[in-house]
Amino acid sequence: MSQPPVPRATAAGQPLSRRAALGCLAAAGSLPLLPQFAWAGEAPAGSAAARLRALIAASDEAANRLDPLPRIPAGDGHALPPFIDPLSDRYFSALKRNAERDLAGLAAIDPASLPAVDRIAYDVLQYDATRRLERFRNGLWKVDRCTPLDPSGGLHVQLPDFVSGAGAPFSTTADYEAGLQRLKGFTGYLGSVITRLQQGQRSSYLQSKLVTAKVIAQLDAMLALAPEDTAFFGAIKRMPASFTPAERTRLEAAYRQVVTVGVLPAYARLREYLATRYLPRALDDPGRWAMQDGLALYAADLAYHTTTASTADELHETGLREVAKLRAGMEEVRAQVGFGGDLTAFFQFIRTDPQFYYTKPEDLIARFKDIEDKIWQGMPKLFARRPKAPFAVRALPALGGQRGTGYYRPGPPDGVTPGVLWFNMAMLNTRPIPTLETLTLHEGIPGHHYQITLVLEDATLPANLRSGNITAYAEGWGLYAESLGRELGMFSDPYQWFGHLDMAMLRAVRLVVDTGMHAKRWPRQRAIDYMLANTSMAQRDVEVEIDRYLAWPGQACAYKTGELKIRALRERATAALGERFDIRAFHGQVLDTGALPLAVLERKVDRWIAAA
Repeated sequence: MSQPPVPRATAAGQPLSRRAALGCLAAAGSLPLLPQFAWAGEAPAGSAAARLRALIAASDEAANRLDPLPRIPAGDGHALPPFIDPLSDRYFSALKRNAERDLAGLAAIDPASLPAVDRIAYDVLQYDATRRLERFRNGLWKVDRCTPLDPSGGLHVQLPDFVSGAGAPFSTTADYEAGLQRLKGFTGYLGSVITRLQQGQRSSYLQSKLVTAKVIAQLDAMLALAPEDTAFFGAIKRMPASFTPAERTRLEAAYRQVVTVGVLPAYARLREYLATRYLPRALDDPGRWAMQDGLALYAADLAYHTTTASTADELHETGLREVAKLRAGMEEVRAQVGFGGDLTAFFQFIRTDPQFYYTKPEDLIARFKDIEDKIWQGMPKLFARRPKAPFAVRALPALGGQRGTGYYRPGPPDGVTPGVLWFNMAMLNTRPIPTLETLTLHEGIPGHHYQITLVLEDATLPANLRSGNITAYAEGWGLYAESLGRELGMFSDPYQWFGHLDMAMLRAVRLVVDTGMHAKRWPRQRAIDYMLANTSMAQRDVEVEIDRYLAWPGQACAYKTGELKIRALRERATAALGERFDIRAFHGQVLDTGALPLAVLERKVDRWIAAA
């Protein structure tokens, strides 16, 4: 799992810092809470640092205004920006203009004059703006716009979650009015999907029959629901008690009107177009290679998602090596538990034996909580800080039968609202208990929730370091966090250790099948068979995973790429520093400036090693 897959335009050598001081204060039995708004002092007016932070704040605000699923701002207002159609000319013009403005602003600032943290923020903004413009130059934005179908992260599945309360605030009548406007904008977006697909047809950029059919099935599932049973009605079903009867009646009628007259008919029109006009012409082969300019586009996809220059061949070979290593570990567990059959039979045993599955969502959620509590007991050994906001697991609101395992989404930086793992409770017999410790490490502590919340609550950081989303870093950290399980006192049960290896295998397999399907012309079934042969995942979940990779080329390669880089940096620091190596200080270096391109992270850690 991951953060929600929504595309967004999105220090060594110093004296002892506040973070370092907190690290020194961490006791063996507890972690200090991160002070939420402990400003370290503002940069002098007119200084390079002050001008950079003003530029970054404007860039971050502009990016959030364009995001169809924007972050909830801090404070009592919780006002979200209005919905801007992410397929509109207005959106893409603003995206390009913002990137150009950011680079022009950076050109007027001397990076050598900046404090260490601000220099990192400078490098991140420069990287991000350059990456956004490169997608215009190499044609990726144009292709993305006319091939918008995505069964995993498309707005047709993500926005229902968001407006049900999984993202958007609903505590005042103004929030509900804003929700109505968002639904009206979303209705227009569904029409834009048809328009852009038509443009793709005219320019010979087509998506595959497989991706198209998956989206049709999701549209059918939504259209099969009564309006009040859709996620679009979720907020209406839990209006605050402070609303008057008149307000309740008015809002319910308004939401029913926009859902029944606007949103659901737009789903129906899109469904009709896809089934009758688009599907017959869609590509038979689902890999990126089959699309016009496909191999060049895939190379750009890989560079964008991994933040490296690694080629498809290099990533494929890395994946094969990691798969072989993990299979050896799985064989050890199979022998340890005394299972008589081979590894293939052991996979089937894990898939089918009832002892490995809960039957009630509340039991699953309780297990997540128990695991989190145990993880926190070991955290002071490896980490120096603790964020304020809690971690929670809740049921995925919409279309669970048509989606994957789920995703993590942080709350606003108020130190109170939880970050939530939206977990798919459909088909609990495909959610194996042996993976739950690893999932909690990845999605919660010390994975996504810990990493993201630490920087969200640190108001001393520039805005782009608090809200950045670099997949190779974020998901690489999530995988690295999984690998800390034994150091944190987890995986004492051999089946939980197998679950860890199984999840690690999934990410290694991703390198093989993503590059296989998009660059080496593997058919979909070969990728499915490869994943089934190397993991205990259920057939249905394997198919969902493979189809996600087909819809989002290159993204799946970022996970293992990021983890391997963080692990390599730890090994480098350990070898260089010897007895002076402090694991808590290393983790602080990796975490305390947010999501970084891997090259920026490497430079930061190397400076820290040299200074130490």
